[in-house]
Amino acid sequence: MKIMSGAICVFLTTCCLVAQAQTPSKIGDLGWLVGSWKRTNNKPGQGGNERWIIDPDIGLRGFGVTTKGSDTLFIEKMRIVPGDNNALYFVADVIENPKPVYFLITSIHQNDFTCENPDHDFPKRINYRRKMKHLEVTLSGNGKSMDYKFEKTD
Repeated sequence: MKIMSGAICVFLTTCCLVAQAQTPSKIGDLGWLVGSWKRTNNKPGQGGNERWIIDPDIGLRGFGVTTKGSDTLFIEKMRIVPGDNNALYFVADVIENPKPVYFLITSIHQNDFTCENPDHDFPKRINYRRKMKHLEVTLSGNGKSMDYKFEKTD
């Protein structure tokens, strides 16, 4: 019986190590986000895009814009930065907030990540998912949800 439980322990340890090896945990592992993304589910007459670059000084830097004709309706500056205790943060900076809002990245996988800030009014949760050359972003909280769909343009 001890041999069997020892074998199970080795098997479970191996599975955990393989799972950890396949789960990105550094900013560089979010490199799939880098590039230009054009929004595909705009409201009629509107356009939108996000652009992400690697910034060697901070991590990842993003910029999002929503337009209507030649008018800019919304601008968002974003960053993904390291924090204390190996934590990563998604930082959103929009004119509606007096200072940038930090969301703790709570889950990172090969093609998606989730970040949360339960103290923020909306959103409380942000999820980015890549599917080949498509990106889906979901903002949620307080019983509401908003989906943004993008297609990679570079």
